[in-house]
Amino acid sequence: MHAALTFPGQGSQFVGMGKDLAETFPVARAVFEEVDDALEAPLTPIMWDGSAETLTLTENAQPALMAVSLAAMRVLESEKGWQVSAAQFVAGHSLGEYSALAAAGTLSVGDAARLLRIRGRAMQEAVPVGQGAMAALLGADLENAAKVADACSAETGLVCQVANDNAPGQVVISGAKAAVEHAASIVKEFGIKRALPLPVSAPFHCALMQPAADRMKAALAEVSLAAPAVPLIANVTASPVSEPEDIRRLLVEQVTGSVRWRESILYMAEQDVTKIYEIGAGKVLSGMVRRIDERLTGAQIGTPADLEKIDRGSLSSSASH
Repeated sequence: MHAALTFPGQGSQFVGMGKDLAETFPVARAVFEEVDDALEAPLTPIMWDGSAETLTLTENAQPALMAVSLAAMRVLESEKGWQVSAAQFVAGHSLGEYSALAAAGTLSVGDAARLLRIRGRAMQEAVPVGQGAMAALLGADLENAAKVADACSAETGLVCQVANDNAPGQVVISGAKAAVEHAASIVKEFGIKRALPLPVSAPFHCALMQPAADRMKAALAEVSLAAPAVPLIANVTASPVSEPEDIRRLLVEQVTGSVRWRESILYMAEQDVTKIYEIGAGKVLSGMVRRIDERLTGAQIGTPADLEKIDRGSLSSSASH
């Protein structure tokens, strides 16, 4: 049996996430304290007692989701004897790549928190509010979605591109508001059911994010990266990477590039991964995995109740190799 660890991205957040972990396990509480210290501004009150609107702000949601993932990971290590090095791969959806890299030892938790706050602010500030948009193309595959995006760009002269290839029938486009709105009027011509506008504050993972990519290049240049304990399946290549300088480059490319999640999961399945665990808040990725390849099994692990269902040592070096 080979297993992979995956880490959720924006959209999985909810008020109260991680609080029960912190109250139950000192190692989890230590992660949240480390994140608060790194940011020099307490994030946990926003996560546990704030408004959903404040938590959903990109600069808060990104480090908060990482904190929950790493808290759950530390509990798995201390309470269940899990070892990241016993996994075949790690992968994260968009900001989840930072969680994956922190779990695998490439980044410290503090550096991951600081980078994600910068990333969140940079992505929010890259495009004025109201000028960008994203839409899920329901019933689309990657080829059809790319054709729609290209047509919208050609007809409007504005940026429109595939942002996320999440799962069969779930592809997201991103770009200028007028171009994405135009997509809704032409999708049926491409055999796609409809375009569903997404409630996001910026057009993530498209060329309009270049100012944010530039800021992340500068921020990442200041941070020390170690080789991960196991390879990361990078969003923009859907293939493994272990060299720190390659990881640094791909994290910059990821800001404007597509999240190739469907291909990433298929790649891991081709490498004999049979179990995929989602570490952190919610269960968005677990739902995607089942749609991508129904032979894959696993579990989402983000609460004490989830942890009770996990066998001790099920991801130890002796269990996986």
